[in-house]
Amino acid sequence: MTKVMNVAMIGGGFMGKAHAMAYASMPMFFWPAPAIPHRKVVVDVTDGMAEEARLRYGFDEASSDWRAVVNRPDIDVVDICTPNNVHAEIAIAAAKAGKHIICEKPLARTVEEARAMHDAVNAAGVIHMVAFNYRRTPAVALAKKYIDEGRIGRILNFRGTYLQDWSADPDSPLSWRFQKKIAGSGTVGDIATHVVDLAHYLVGPIAEVNAITTTYNKTRPLQQGGVDKLGAAEKATDAERGEVDVDDEVVSMLRFEGGAIGSLEATRNAYGRNNFITLEIHGTKGSIHFNYERRDELQVMFADDPADARGFRTVYTGPAHPYGNGLWPIPGLGIGYSETKIVECYDFFSAIAKNRQPSPNFEDGLLTELVADALIRSGETGLWEKVG
Repeated sequence: MTKVMNVAMIGGGFMGKAHAMAYASMPMFFWPAPAIPHRKVVVDVTDGMAEEARLRYGFDEASSDWRAVVNRPDIDVVDICTPNNVHAEIAIAAAKAGKHIICEKPLARTVEEARAMHDAVNAAGVIHMVAFNYRRTPAVALAKKYIDEGRIGRILNFRGTYLQDWSADPDSPLSWRFQKKIAGSGTVGDIATHVVDLAHYLVGPIAEVNAITTTYNKTRPLQQGGVDKLGAAEKATDAERGEVDVDDEVVSMLRFEGGAIGSLEATRNAYGRNNFITLEIHGTKGSIHFNYERRDELQVMFADDPADARGFRTVYTGPAHPYGNGLWPIPGLGIGYSETKIVECYDFFSAIAKNRQPSPNFEDGLLTELVADALIRSGETGLWEKVG
């Protein structure tokens, strides 16, 4: 009989919605499920916000006291969907309480916090995951399969981008994502870490970076009310403004431990780009290109194709590809953000069932934070900075 595991989710905002949907849907897609996630209790800042999240996301209980919740004996899994400034405190407490943990990215604000979290879960012997869900896109997993099979040979270079425009308007509100004391960094931690995780997944560890970082909008309107807002839909041209003390954009050259070279670009100020995650990898025997805004497609070119058939071809992911047996019955029906979260949920609970650490786990999250730290240092010094 499939085991039921009680989940305590800390944070009822956008990411809470994505995670709650995955808990409800995962057994529908992947059956028999490795476990049945039971939405036991959701925690938010106030009792009122927690109760609204309970009703909206289908949890049994609501609470505003995460400390009491993570120590409850009936809780098996703690899910951290909060702003970055409380990731470490919650994760360390949950590890000491013996709970399995999934934490939203980035793992922490700083290397020191990430290392403390990593040490805590290792000492406790619990299962832990960082929610870099884009590597769960079937086309990205297919790219990993091709690379592992040697289909494109030895990797020569990697180019990755993550471009958005939700903060391009200087009159969009001062979200916590623009405040160093809460976020730790700006674009580097928020979205560049996704590119770093994809690079680590597909190519291997990044050894050294040479980055430019910049902040375009030094102030933004203070938010009204207690709900965090992002995007330009809410404008407040006459409101009091607060300081932005994090980066808006990062561009970097990369050197990988395995000898490959590459580049990374991430910005939230690219008008016309919504969630433009791209990667292109060239090897000695072929190339791979992926664009998340066309996430059912992987562009591949194999150098051993006949001369009259050389060029990029499009593979539409479906049942024959990674995770395809649990998603949709024919290629091209459409994979969305929600499916990546469902797959992430499946992999997390599979790891718990097998008592085997998933990837990316807190060790991977720490490595990503070390790269983020190097990007920020390089942006300040203008020099090549080693990771670690």
